[in-house]
Amino acid sequence: MTTEQSTAEGFSYTLERTFETSVAAVWRAWTVAESYAQWSYAAPGSVEMDVRPGGAWKSTIVTPDGGQFPLTGSYIEVDENRRLVIGMDAPGKDEPAVMTVELAERSAHETRVVVSQTCDTSDERDVAEQGSTMLLDSLATFLKAAS
Repeated sequence: MTTEQSTAEGFSYTLERTFETSVAAVWRAWTVAESYAQWSYAAPGSVEMDVRPGGAWKSTIVTPDGGQFPLTGSYIEVDENRRLVIGMDAPGKDEPAVMTVELAERSAHETRVVVSQTCDTSDERDVAEQGSTMLLDSLATFLKAAS
């Protein structure tokens, strides 16, 4: 069972989902390159992760129409099985876009995931929220198949 809640204020959004799996399984899905590549719409072989504060990551996302978009960034905060703060390099911007992923164990087999991000404009927020919603949908499918 996956439950979803979405809120948007100003140029920020927050998405909340509950997955029927352990916190450790969700953490591995977000932090192990081989797992992340399976659900994140990444081009084969494009995911690299150095999951530690200041560590770099990169991935090339493949859109439904076949377009490819390279993404890069770094990890700002890493609190294993609890919180990832991820910086995403944005073309033409001095500061990275920042997305926060928080995990909370509800029981041994239920994990709440909260994804939030603040953007510069409502258009950027809408695009980022749509992308994060697609990621969480794909993560739900991945975790269900893995359990």
